[in-house]
Amino acid sequence: MRIDILTIFPGMFRGPFEESIVKRAVDKGLVQVFLHDIRDYASDKHRTVDDYVFGGTQGMLMKAEPLFAAVEDVQSQAPERGPIVLLTPQGRLFSQEVAAELAGHDRLILICGHYEGVDARVHEHLATDEISIGDYVLSGGELAAMVVVDAVVRQIPGALGSPLSSADDSFAHGLLEHPQYTRPADFRGMKVPEVLLSGNHAEIARWRRQQSLLRTAKRRPDLLARADLTDEERQWLLTNLPNQ
Repeated sequence: MRIDILTIFPGMFRGPFEESIVKRAVDKGLVQVFLHDIRDYASDKHRTVDDYVFGGTQGMLMKAEPLFAAVEDVQSQAPERGPIVLLTPQGRLFSQEVAAELAGHDRLILICGHYEGVDARVHEHLATDEISIGDYVLSGGELAAMVVVDAVVRQIPGALGSPLSSADDSFAHGLLEHPQYTRPADFRGMKVPEVLLSGNHAEIARWRRQQSLLRTAKRRPDLLARADLTDEERQWLLTNLPNQ
């Protein structure tokens, strides 16, 4: 998979992309990540990428000209095609499902917005997808792009140490992940649940599913409302949730 990131702050990505899962995936040849400075595509000697907003308002807007030029040039650098994603608060909300969808492409181009946003012609005629990582305001799309890349790379076969790791992640099955423990089994009187030490895999799987249900019901009931539960699981929740 090839990921191209268009940004005015390419230096922001060096630390996050030179560590952990993304770096290992790059080293394995599973993904290529290229950073492109949008300022290199500005048409004036000052490398201007922003300008005042027509109609009058506070702040500056990213110009259409360097963004179109950047995307067109970057697209020509490889034959693969894929979504051109603008990171913007106006986009669809990023989720595990969206990460899996994006991971199914051979290539992604991510555009990091900045200032007060980008010229509307970028929204209307350049980006093929728009993504937001949450209902809050960031200074730019760089942090959002890092989140998207990390979540997408985790979906690529071979990127994680164990092929089963991502299957147990929170949101992988529409629920939050169950509690997990490691040694020692008794730490300061806080003991690991006996079922996890029993060796009974069927009972362990049952306990983990129930704990996922409980944790999701308590912390993210909105997820539970969309989860695929059996009648038995719904009844179990009714009798095990406090104040029910």
